[in-house]
Amino acid sequence: MKHPVTPDGRYFVVRGRLWRMANSDLAEEERSELVKRLMAARRAVREAKAGKDPDAEVAAHRAADEIKRALGERAPVWWKDGAPDFNRHMAKNTPYAAWYAKVIAAGLKDPRQGTPDRYRRSSRGHR
Repeated sequence: MKHPVTPDGRYFVVRGRLWRMANSDLAEEERSELVKRLMAARRAVREAKAGKDPDAEVAAHRAADEIKRALGERAPVWWKDGAPDFNRHMAKNTPYAAWYAKVIAAGLKDPRQGTPDRYRRSSRGHR
């Protein structure tokens, strides 16, 4: 599923909430390697939880956090124009509100779902 991305490329929106994108200045090779490492860290979290190993889980969460920081998804913002960070804010409560309202009007009938209505299955179990 493709989520809407703000016009400045800083955030994508899921269920009406802004999530910071990876640093657009990263070289594709570096970004790809970091994403690969992030997926491995997430698998390590899952395995540690399944194995009920709290020490391994803490270490895996720490690794994932470090990688997200390297990607620019956490910690200081990667853009240099001084604009504030709206990561994890509801889009409707930010300067992106008008843009997001247009996105919703253009085809997202249920903004909480983040999916165009034509691609979403009924919550009643039938199409």
